[in-house]
Amino acid sequence: MFARTQRLTLRPLWLDDAEAVTNAIAHQSVVINLSSVPWPYSIDDARAWLSAPKVGRDATLAILAHEGLPQPRLIGVIGVHAEGDGHELGYWLTPDAWGRGYATEAGRAMLGVARYGLGLRHLSAGHFVDNPASARVLCKLGFRPTGRVEPQFSRGRGAEVACVKLAIDLAEIGSTDADHDCRMAA
Repeated sequence: MFARTQRLTLRPLWLDDAEAVTNAIAHQSVVINLSSVPWPYSIDDARAWLSAPKVGRDATLAILAHEGLPQPRLIGVIGVHAEGDGHELGYWLTPDAWGRGYATEAGRAMLGVARYGLGLRHLSAGHFVDNPASARVLCKLGFRPTGRVEPQFSRGRGAEVACVKLAIDLAEIGSTDADHDCRMAA
């Protein structure tokens, strides 16, 4: 699967991406906001992850920025993966890509992939309580708090962290209801 936005290309990841993935994610400030990524992160971690078999209706895509660049540069990863009896959206960006709206832009494209490409009807997502930037992105995408805050293990931190759980009905993609309550419970 591929998706293209004004500034980004989302495409499948390949083993050849190991070095670019490592360079983009190997920042403690990124890893502490993720649940399954180890710290420190090495190219061997990237190769193992990229070599792992893909399952069912999961989709993991590289986020490549092409705005004003001679060639696209990998700035993050976004994906939808099976979680419990549903599917969950997850993403990360390298620090020099933060604050530019890339996560929201990639997220909107991925919601379309989930709905139209994978045929999913609902998605969940979560963010650690100490990651308000991710809370804002998920709110902009239309995710709504479920009222649940659960402990979730962060491999990079080596500890459980309180995680705010959210959900979205994909039939609402493109809804103009921007007034929904998006306060994130702590």
